[in-house]
Amino acid sequence: MSGITFENITRRAGFMLIELVIVMFLITLILGLSTVFFANALPSSKFNATVREVASNIRHAKTLAKIDGANQIFFIDLDSRQYGIDNSRVRNIPPNITIKAIDPFFGEIQRGRYQVLIYASGGLEGGTIILSDNKRTAAIHLDPVVGSIVVK
Repeated sequence: MSGITFENITRRAGFMLIELVIVMFLITLILGLSTVFFANALPSSKFNATVREVASNIRHAKTLAKIDGANQIFFIDLDSRQYGIDNSRVRNIPPNITIKAIDPFFGEIQRGRYQVLIYASGGLEGGTIILSDNKRTAAIHLDPVVGSIVVK
């Protein structure tokens, strides 16, 4: 015969123990690396979301001012770590994010309540709001002349 016997077929029908160990090691390595990647990505996404929420709240206040024809106030309470639009829902700043304001008249403000006055005409009074965590810093620039809100 050609040398193929029942013993040769059954010997190669399954996986060898070393093959299974190598595959299990590779799966464990990939899962471990992906866990580290996602654990590092979570704080970064929370930071980005907070920056977007603060900027969108200011834009929302600007829209409300135009629709209602009345001035709106966006505030940041630096002591209680909250922000929002007056007479509206207040949001909390996550604990790992620091926030401060740089006012064109008063300089750097790290305590108390900082307010951005938004006029019905679309203009606004305010400076720059700076948010940072241990890795990144973002600035929300408020242009009083044009009334634009720029995130950098």
